[in-house]
Amino acid sequence: MKILQFLFVFVLGMALHTSSYAANLMDIYREALEQDAQYKSARAAYLAAQEKTTQGRAGLLPNITLTGTRQTQKIDVGNLSSGENPDEVTIQSRGVVIAATQPLIRVENIIIYAQSKIEVIQADAEFVIAAQNLILRVAQAYFDTLDAQVDVEVAEAQKQAILKQLEQAKRNFEVGVSTIVDTNEAQARFDLTISQEIAARNALEISKRSLQQIIDRFPEYLVSSKKITEDLLSLRYANMDEWISVAAEKNFILKIQQAAYEIASKEVKKAWAQHYPTLDFVAQYSDQTGVGGAFTGQGIDLTSKSIGLQLNVPLFEGFAIQSRVREALANRDRAFHDLENTRRQNALQVRQQYLNVTNGIAQVRALEQAVVSSQSQLDSTMLGQEVGVRTEVDVLNAQQQLYSARRDLAKAYHGYLMSRLHLSAEAGELDEEVLQQINEML
Repeated sequence: MKILQFLFVFVLGMALHTSSYAANLMDIYREALEQDAQYKSARAAYLAAQEKTTQGRAGLLPNITLTGTRQTQKIDVGNLSSGENPDEVTIQSRGVVIAATQPLIRVENIIIYAQSKIEVIQADAEFVIAAQNLILRVAQAYFDTLDAQVDVEVAEAQKQAILKQLEQAKRNFEVGVSTIVDTNEAQARFDLTISQEIAARNALEISKRSLQQIIDRFPEYLVSSKKITEDLLSLRYANMDEWISVAAEKNFILKIQQAAYEIASKEVKKAWAQHYPTLDFVAQYSDQTGVGGAFTGQGIDLTSKSIGLQLNVPLFEGFAIQSRVREALANRDRAFHDLENTRRQNALQVRQQYLNVTNGIAQVRALEQAVVSSQSQLDSTMLGQEVGVRTEVDVLNAQQQLYSARRDLAKAYHGYLMSRLHLSAEAGELDEEVLQQINEML
C-alpha cells in the first residue's frame, strides 16, 4: 500500500512538474526575440541603416583636411664645368596645409540627404516586417508542433482502444462466442496503429527540431488548446473591404515599395542636378619651410592664407548626364509598376486570409458538431455490440471516426488561429498584442 501511495505521489509530482514548465505561445515568442538568428540579423541591418541619415547629411557640412609633409633633400652645388668637385647641400623641408570647404549650392547633395531619410524609413518598415515574420514563424512552428502532438495523442488513444478490443476479441474467441476473423481484424488494426504512432512521433520530433532552430533549445513541453473559445468572431474590422482599406494604409511591404518609388524619383532629380553649377566656400592655410631648395640650393620659408568662393559650371561630359537621366526615369517607372503590383498582391492576400478566417470559423463549428455526433455514434455502437447487433469492426470504425474528428478539430482550430495572424500581418497590424490575444484563445 505504501508503495502504491509513493508511486501515486511520484506520478502526480511529475505531472505538476511537467505542467509548471510547459511553455505557451508567448513564452516561446519571448525566447525567440533573444535567440532567433534571423531576427538578430534583421536588427543589425536596421541599426546599420540608421546611419544613412548621418552619411547623407555629411554632404551639406564642411569638409576639413589637414596635410603635413616633411622631407630631406641632398643637392649637389658647385662649378662642374671648371672641374671643381661639387659640394653637397642638405635641405630640410616641411609643410602643413589646412583646407576647408563648405558647400553653399550643391543640389545633388541636398537630394542625397533627402534620399537618406527615405532609406531610413524604408529600413524601419523592413525591421517591422522582420518582427512580424518572427511572430508568424514562431506561431507556425508552435502550431505545427501542437498538430504533431495531437497526432501522437490520437495514435496512442487508438492503440489503447484497439488493444482493449483485441484482448476482448481474443477472450471471446477462446470461449467460442466469436470467430477468428474478429481477432485478426483487431490484430491488423492494432499493428497498423503502432506504425502510425511511430510515424506520428517522428513528425513530432521534426516539428520540435524546427522550433529549436528558432529558440535555440529543444522544446520539451508546449501548452496546447484544451477548450475552443467561444469568441471566434472577434475581428477588429467587420468586413473584407475594411480590412483591404486598412492594409492599403498600413501594410509594411507596401510602405517599403512606396519608399523605393520615392527614392527612384529622387534619383531622377539627382541625375538632373548634375547639370547645375556648384558653389563652395573655401579657405586654406599653408605654412612651409625649405621651399624651392631644389632649384636655388637654399630653401625659403612661406606662409599663405586664402579665403574665397569656388564656382564650378559643368559644360559637357560626353552625354553621360543625359544617359543617367534616362536610366533614372526608366528605373522610376519600374518602381511605380512594382508598387502597383504590390498593392494588388496585398489586396489579394487580404481577401484570401479573410476568407480563411471566416471559413475557418465555419469549419471549426462544423467539426465541433462532428465530434459530438461521432461520440454519440460510438456510444450507440458500443451499446449495440453489447446486445449483439454490432460487431467489433463496427466499434473500431466508430472509434476511428471519433479520433479523426477530434484530430481534425484541433488542426482546424490551429489553422484558424494562424489565419488570424496572417490577416493581421497583411493589414500591417500584427504585433505582440495580437499574438497575446491568440495565446489567450489557446
